[in-house]
Amino acid sequence: MAELSSVLEHGPVRIEPFEDGHLEPLRAACALDPDIWEIYPVNLMGDHFDPQMRKFATLTNWVRFAVIDIRSGDLAGMTNYIDPDDFGVVEIGGTYIVPAVRGSGFNRVMKKLLIEHAFACGMHKIEFRVDTRNKRSMAAVLKLGAKQEGILRQNRVTWTGYRRDTAVFGLLQNEWAG
Repeated sequence: MAELSSVLEHGPVRIEPFEDGHLEPLRAACALDPDIWEIYPVNLMGDHFDPQMRKFATLTNWVRFAVIDIRSGDLAGMTNYIDPDDFGVVEIGGTYIVPAVRGSGFNRVMKKLLIEHAFACGMHKIEFRVDTRNKRSMAAVLKLGAKQEGILRQNRVTWTGYRRDTAVFGLLQNEWAG
């Protein structure tokens, strides 16, 4: 399989491998939406940011990216390939984008870049795992053409102590319409 860590760019979106120089812009970006962290498995607000980012940095099974809004040059969020395996399956997740780009098509371009790159690198299936409370993200994944494969009941405890249900979606390479 080819290298998943790469710079990807199209339209207003630039995805680049995450580096230490992205930390402070990401901290500022995460602070733009304090309410969203209630439905995320981790918290990237305030005092939680540094320890969580140190933990992310130790995850050898994650390919981490910073997401840049080319129009402004600002960091607009982060995303990841999670657990790429030898069978050609990878999850796209751990994604956060700032409120200013939501609903603008930015997320679709970002996901399209990631999906097409993963398939070009030899993956045959993309997975998405979404907290069932996050209706906006579940709708966005379905719009990409992914199929809901099931719900993992109370499979994760979030940073708030909530036992979340996780909707699992899959997108096979031969299903991808672009």
